[in-house]
Amino acid sequence: MTNIRNRSCSVILTFLLMGSQHIVLGKVNVVITNKLGNGRTMNIHCRSRDDDLGHHSVADGSKIFWKFSVNFWGTTLFYCNVKWDDSKWHGFIAYSYERDSDRCERECIWKISADGLLYKYNEVTAEWEFMPFQDGQ
Repeated sequence: MTNIRNRSCSVILTFLLMGSQHIVLGKVNVVITNKLGNGRTMNIHCRSRDDDLGHHSVADGSKIFWKFSVNFWGTTLFYCNVKWDDSKWHGFIAYSYERDSDRCERECIWKISADGLLYKYNEVTAEWEFMPFQDGQ
């Protein structure tokens, strides 16, 4: 009887581990707003390891947004590259479970300001925080 129970537990554990990629920790919205001003268009390309969201042109004052489920392992990460006018491409991590699970539990809000700087909104402190681009990554 113990042998059957051990096998049953092993089968169930294996099944759970194999299916864990479909177990999620919650839904998150990411919103990135073009606040460059003067009618400047922002070009952006965002992706994760599993999903490429494609290239988008975002008009001045407009937003790009998407919703996703955080995976069971807490390794979900979305990376974006953005440029405007004749600037080079600038990179930043739009969502990292490790960094953002507290700061933006349900919605991660970003903006590119008129001076070309990146800001993230902190839901906990209700303040905009400067975030340097991670160029060269």
